[in-house]
Amino acid sequence: MAQSKLFTPVTIPTKSGAGLQLRNRVVLPPMCQYVIDKRDGVPTTWQLTHLGSMAHGGFSLVITEATAVAAEGRISDRDAGLWNEEQVQAWKPITDYVRSHGSAVGVQLAHAGAKASTYGWLEELEAEGKVGSIPDVDGGWETFSSSSTDIFGLKPATEMSTEQIAASVQDWANAAQRADAAGFDLIQIHAAHGYLIHQFLSPLSNKRTDEYGGSFENRTRYLREVVHAVAEVWPAEKALGIRLSGEDWVQDGWGIDDTVRLAKEMYHLGVRAFDLSSAGIGSYAGPTGPGYQVPLAQAVKQALPEDAFVTAVGVITDATQAEHIVVTGQADGVSIGRAALGNPQWPNHAAQQLGAEKSYPAQYWRARW
Repeated sequence: MAQSKLFTPVTIPTKSGAGLQLRNRVVLPPMCQYVIDKRDGVPTTWQLTHLGSMAHGGFSLVITEATAVAAEGRISDRDAGLWNEEQVQAWKPITDYVRSHGSAVGVQLAHAGAKASTYGWLEELEAEGKVGSIPDVDGGWETFSSSSTDIFGLKPATEMSTEQIAASVQDWANAAQRADAAGFDLIQIHAAHGYLIHQFLSPLSNKRTDEYGGSFENRTRYLREVVHAVAEVWPAEKALGIRLSGEDWVQDGWGIDDTVRLAKEMYHLGVRAFDLSSAGIGSYAGPTGPGYQVPLAQAVKQALPEDAFVTAVGVITDATQAEHIVVTGQADGVSIGRAALGNPQWPNHAAQQLGAEKSYPAQYWRARW
């Protein structure tokens, strides 16, 4: 049997030249967990167990849930964060454990902007009628965005002043320094899914008339400032990544041509890992079905230098499907999200199917592979 390309090692370049070594091309993407009942942003044994199980399962890179750079940037009050030292100390044993089982570990730094201060999206909360924005009387907080808008169907956000934008950029840099202290190998900047950075990028949500609104250059300014600030403090031997919504799938919104142009600028600023998702602003009107977002990854991959590591995500569930994506050069790797929740051993089962080497712990040798 020919060697599986999905299970060949790959290196994400770093400024130091050493690169971040991955044992295969199967990545666990960020998935919100909403489990921090103390509402303090401090990760718990849930994160250790959840992310550790994915390292056991053979993922080469395990990325945390969206982790807020500031308390007001949380999607929900049960989100994880990296805005203080207590959170750093709680993340450290988690990153140590994941790495000890052969996986690199990344953190998705995020700010929800106008989509902050919600209950989160769990069936049990919806059953209790807890959906949408948290009322102030229940602990909700003021939200901020590129512009005041009701496009998200949530309580209106306050337009950020230029001073608040500058302070926010510093929040990202401070969180990056804490991510280093917590032992993360990679930062993924969350610029997708209608959260704060995406709210600046998309003309659907950004109605500003100053230097942060209007033209492509102005709407991407906040992101460029964030990436520059993060790159300045992030160690040269560690990898820098980004998640982008390749398309809004809404007329007059952010599109794939914008994404390709932006990805080239991000590469110039030092980003080397690109994960291509879509949507998050306005009512969804895009495609569905297996691999529906793969063409977005392919467009970015074709536009970037060969050493960029581009991953595709979205209804990728089958080993042969994933193998086809990387063999045909549509992407350099795949992000397996929801399928991994049902089967944390997805990479090992895929390796078995493709005749590749598995990466399970010695204690699991009795598994009926």
